[in-house]
Amino acid sequence: MYSSKELELLELLEEKGYLETKMLADLLALDEETIESMLEKFKQDGILLGFRAMVNWQKINRHDVTAFIDVKVTPKRGRGFDDVAERIYRFPEVTALYLMSGAYDLQVVIRANSLQDVASFVSDKLSPLDSVLSTTTHFKLKTYKHDGILFTPQTEDKRLNITP
Repeated sequence: MYSSKELELLELLEEKGYLETKMLADLLALDEETIESMLEKFKQDGILLGFRAMVNWQKINRHDVTAFIDVKVTPKRGRGFDDVAERIYRFPEVTALYLMSGAYDLQVVIRANSLQDVASFVSDKLSPLDSVLSTTTHFKLKTYKHDGILFTPQTEDKRLNITP
């Protein structure tokens, strides 16, 4: 089990991203060695997986394509969905892969240069896999919020209040 300080550290890292060890120590009222020890433990336990910047590519007109592909598969006896998931997440285009409840079993997220590249991925790599029964592809048109971060500035509502 993890202490309240360890959980507090994880929450802080999740909210703020990477911070210097000294800053973390000051915020949590701990010494730097304790923070470093906690971070190393989280890495060894597979809890702290890394740090990434959240970039709004829409602001610089980068025209890549993000696709969400719902996949219905036949699970393997004794392994469930893990074998087919492993085959799928090894493709370099795949940025995320989730086991889902509902009509489809897996959701594959890919980033590509064009719609044609997405189509090629689905037809040449994903659909030919033995376990794949069907796919449905959706395309991201615009990001409003991701991982709790707003991508569009909040605007003040300038409409007049209506009162009876």
